[in-house]
Amino acid sequence: MNLHWPSVRGRARADAGPLTLSAVVVAVVAVLAGSVPVLLRSTADEAVRQAVSVAGDDADVKVEARWEYDDGSSGGRVRSPRSTEALDELRDRSLDQLGSLRDSLLPPIEFTDSPYLKLLNNTEPRSFRLNYLAGATGPAVTWLSGGAPKPAAEQPDVEAPWNGPPWPVQVGVSEKTATRLGLRAGDRLTIEDEQRNPKDVRVSGVFRATDPADPAWQVAPWLLDPAPGMDGAGNTRYGGLLSAESLPDARLAFGLDEISKTVRFRPDPAVLTLDTAEQLAATVVALKASSGSSASRGYASQWATQLDAVLHDVRDEIDAAQAQASVLLAAVSVVAVLILLLAADLLVARRSAALAVARQRGASLIALGAELLLESVLVTAGAAALGVLLAALVAGGVAWGWLLPVCLAAVLAGPAFGLVVAYRATRDRRVPANRSARKWAGRTAALRRLTGEATVLAAAVTAVTVLHQRGVLPSAGGTVLLPAAAPALGVLTGALVLLRVLPALTGLRLRQALRSTRPLAVFGAARAAYVAARALPVLALVSAAGLATFALTVSTTVDRGLTDGAWRTVGADARLDLSPRKASATDEMVRKLVGAAGVRHVVAAQVIDVAPLVVGDASRPSRLVVVDSAAYRTLLADTPLTALPPLPAGSGAVPALVRSGDGKVGVGSQLKLPRDGAPPVSFDAVGVAPAIGGGEDVVLVDAAAMTAAGVTVVPNTIWVTGPGAAQAAKAAAGDALVEIRTDVERARRDAPLVTGLIRLAWASAGTLLALGLLGFALGAAAGAPERWQTLSRLRTLGLRTREARRVATAELLPLALLAAAGGPLLGAGLAWLTLGPLALRLLTGQPDDPALILPWAGLALIVLAFPVMVTLVVPAEAATRRRRRLSEVLRVGGA
Repeated sequence: MNLHWPSVRGRARADAGPLTLSAVVVAVVAVLAGSVPVLLRSTADEAVRQAVSVAGDDADVKVEARWEYDDGSSGGRVRSPRSTEALDELRDRSLDQLGSLRDSLLPPIEFTDSPYLKLLNNTEPRSFRLNYLAGATGPAVTWLSGGAPKPAAEQPDVEAPWNGPPWPVQVGVSEKTATRLGLRAGDRLTIEDEQRNPKDVRVSGVFRATDPADPAWQVAPWLLDPAPGMDGAGNTRYGGLLSAESLPDARLAFGLDEISKTVRFRPDPAVLTLDTAEQLAATVVALKASSGSSASRGYASQWATQLDAVLHDVRDEIDAAQAQASVLLAAVSVVAVLILLLAADLLVARRSAALAVARQRGASLIALGAELLLESVLVTAGAAALGVLLAALVAGGVAWGWLLPVCLAAVLAGPAFGLVVAYRATRDRRVPANRSARKWAGRTAALRRLTGEATVLAAAVTAVTVLHQRGVLPSAGGTVLLPAAAPALGVLTGALVLLRVLPALTGLRLRQALRSTRPLAVFGAARAAYVAARALPVLALVSAAGLATFALTVSTTVDRGLTDGAWRTVGADARLDLSPRKASATDEMVRKLVGAAGVRHVVAAQVIDVAPLVVGDASRPSRLVVVDSAAYRTLLADTPLTALPPLPAGSGAVPALVRSGDGKVGVGSQLKLPRDGAPPVSFDAVGVAPAIGGGEDVVLVDAAAMTAAGVTVVPNTIWVTGPGAAQAAKAAAGDALVEIRTDVERARRDAPLVTGLIRLAWASAGTLLALGLLGFALGAAAGAPERWQTLSRLRTLGLRTREARRVATAELLPLALLAAAGGPLLGAGLAWLTLGPLALRLLTGQPDDPALILPWAGLALIVLAFPVMVTLVVPAEAATRRRRRLSEVLRVGGA
């Protein structure tokens, strides 16, 4: 086999335009498909770091152990001066068990905590804790007055009687705590535990943290700043710092196991990745399962963490984002392959004469195939290398698997089409003269086409079925590639249907034109009917328009879902969660909010997150909302949230609206709320409750009906709407916890996975639309020689230049209109069919799948883009052929 190098170079120079377009498509898709999975991986690591940072204490790894027995020989308890050394031993033992994974953790912090203590002589609920902290750097403090806590006894191992007076403990307090409580060095706190046993806690001094940002303070932030809400709404927690000398006294002041012995490890977000976080969680889970199984009582390490739960949630979000990205990348890949096939078809159409001549002069099919393959390999390799380089610069790596379909299409399409043309140019097979033989050949060709279409249809049905049965998440089992290709295969199937419809429509238009008296309409309709059967342009354009619509729909649905999710989480523009207080105090706050500028509605309610409701004989903990239903209905009407249905009277019970996450509790159900020392309250489910605060199980009742049933209603939640709601809520909050809807939405919108998905959806939509317009230009260029040859010959019969353009427009317009109308319809339909299983709710923060939102502005752009292309392509083609003489057209047979 000898390659004819002059032919290789000559063909490449003559067809530099189509080859360059193919190279551009390969490079663009290589950049997009090669970089996005890598960027998603880094985004997943960022999402893990953010989730761990937001989780705070829930992401900490805690190791606890019980203190050794401190029984004395006289029947009392012996003060243990080696308490801090016992903590050091627990720390070292834990580090050995973690092994190499300790590199993913910040330095350990030794921590002890006392039981809940109540500060007396104050109307405001206040709690107090005694804590010992020891980290890698201290934490260091500066004593403003007094000094560090000292031992309460001169003898380090003194024995204290069990039933003696409260053992004295010295603690240091921060300057903020001292100011709020009015404490000075030497003061004794008036304090007691939950059993109302007094405790002897004395202030040794007032300190200021040398470095408030020291990680050790994060374990017990109340030691520096009083922390409201940590021991219940409205309760402020204060803390006293123990020293190594006073820690043994704290152990004697409480029961044997009431002072914790803990070492806490916090994951280091700077080095944490998804892989290391999952390895760490798996190790800790294994340690939790085996902790304390063989060790002695005093040295048994008990591991505890919620890191596995935190990572489970973020893992679901990452899987959802990666699956959704796979859907968009599959769409881009399918359209890119179709465009490359269209470009190869154009290239071979330009070379058909040269290939036929070469074949007739003795060139073998193997040699021609090798020449064409060499050319396509060089072009594809160069374009892919450029795309890979850009992807590596952008993302720091390349996802090679997504490059394979596009590169294979670019390499094989041109040689395959060229060999077919060369083979047909010299084959001795002729059209049979026998009518039955011609029918048989036609039926064989139709059967082959039906087989191909049926294969695509079967693949699309299978993909959509798997998507609905298993979802798109890898955790559902099976591969993610088939369900991820469901939208692309569905749009491609719809394009095949439209490919069948277009010839019928153009044929109908031709028959109508033949009955008219306008010759231009006949010429245009005839040309349109002639080219309507070309498959590649229809498939490429309709698929591009449909999948661009799908990508834009994903973006707008996520965008609107984020807003709706924030509304559902907060329930209004602002929400205040109040501490337990008298109803008169809540009423005063409501009056203050009602009079604030920019506030339209204010509604107070009692919300019990886990009310012990009973349905039949089964316990059904649910969120119980007791609210003025009329006022709440008016408030909801001023928001995008679901309207509140009416509450008709029940059959002797309190009417209630019920929302059940699993659907087991519906209208007509009977519920009961047990009460201490009183008969239970019966509820009659008369309607469906709206989702309140994202809860799956919600029961809503009217406040007046509850009061009539003998239940005292004490509001602990206030919803506020209006443009000034956020400012008014912050101003009136006091010790209440305030949640602002816009802040919640902003935090979710700025999440790495959400931001990445929205950007990818927009980038995919832009790429798909650009590929569709390029496909239209390629399809027009492929038919341009034959189209303008016909029009040039018609010009010899008197057709003017302007009329020739109108005929060309009539030929191209049906395909443009089909793409502009059929593509968006298919895209919107596939979005309605497939968006639910894509688990967008994991990113939007909604309890249910987000409602489908169509991108009307994007649809308008897609609908207008293809007809506008007709108005640009036709004058451009006419300008390139303006200098061709009619004599050349008639003599050569080309335009």
